[in-house]
Amino acid sequence: MGRWTRIFALLLSIAVVGVSLALYDAWDATGTVATGARLERMSKSPQWRGDHFVDTIPRVEPAIVESTRRWIQGTANSTPNAPIRVVTPPPGYFETPPASGLRLTWFGHSSVLVEIDGQRVLFDPIWSDRCSPFSFAGPKRFFPPALPLDQLPKVDVVVISHDHYDHLDHPTIVALAQRQTTFLVPLGVGAHLEYWGVPAAQILEKEWWEETAIGALKVVATPARHFSGRSLRMADRDRTLWAGWALIGPTHRVFYSGDTAMFPGFAEIGARLGPFDAALLEVGAYDQLWADVHLGPEQAVQASLQLQAKLLFPVHWGTFDLALHPWTEPIERVLVAAAQAGVRVASPRPGESIEPAAPPALAKWWPEVPWRTAAAAPVVSSGLAANKPSE
Repeated sequence: MGRWTRIFALLLSIAVVGVSLALYDAWDATGTVATGARLERMSKSPQWRGDHFVDTIPRVEPAIVESTRRWIQGTANSTPNAPIRVVTPPPGYFETPPASGLRLTWFGHSSVLVEIDGQRVLFDPIWSDRCSPFSFAGPKRFFPPALPLDQLPKVDVVVISHDHYDHLDHPTIVALAQRQTTFLVPLGVGAHLEYWGVPAAQILEKEWWEETAIGALKVVATPARHFSGRSLRMADRDRTLWAGWALIGPTHRVFYSGDTAMFPGFAEIGARLGPFDAALLEVGAYDQLWADVHLGPEQAVQASLQLQAKLLFPVHWGTFDLALHPWTEPIERVLVAAAQAGVRVASPRPGESIEPAAPPALAKWWPEVPWRTAAAAPVVSSGLAANKPSE
């Protein structure tokens, strides 16, 4: 065997071992697809077509060539250039219930602990360093969790919006399941949880507009405009449902959007389940290339008005680099649009709590970073009546 042949064989062996280790690392995290009775129930959903769920409005898919070019090119200021200070709740902080009966604590991205009328609800918890199937690669957190997961107070229910990695985090789910926590998820997502060892008795799966009771709290799954899938292949694309969630308590109401583009459903949700004391709306990871799966700042402000929300609580920003915009741009644009629309906004530091009844004065904890205005980089979802030409 010649020298170059031996070198090629060695490099090939290293590559094969590397790929094998990577696949092994990601195998459990990718989850699985629904089968049996779960799949039969999914197939009866009005959103189910053939072998997958369909969106509320047909999506315009991003141009692959242009998207790839821009991802390779990158974006300036997409990550912080200095450490971000988080707020660590002191020991015993959550043992004292909120004076108003409603408190929101942001742990970064879309992970929010909602204490509402005596119940604790945790939305889309991700405590991992990366939102990825791989432990060594993928978008990395800008800051460590403000509170170690084992110091998080007992929660009554963990609510998941959909199965993307930045919302359904395998290690976090496994850790929370050991506390005998109840998980409330959209149709099909329970397959992932059971695959990871979560007992079926701890999983509740819901269709849009279905509800469940957690103590005196009513939790309602609501429509959203997005997509799903976490496989390394496309085989599981849209094989689980995505959803927003409304918390309806005896005294307070909170809405969480999950990931969604703009769609008429916000007005219907507001009419049926509002008004809300606060709306937790995704505002980051947007671009006009994929405006049919994310809101963007200006449409989030519009959605808060349609939801009849008294307070806009922006989420899904400032934690991971998932898009092609400067990392502070989402919140800067939200503040501009909210001021123009007369919408109140609360944006606490990671780990900080606010009570919507009396939110503190908004203080910019993020640095001054160049960002694009809505006029320079508009984000408008397709298929909306306002975007259609008059007949």
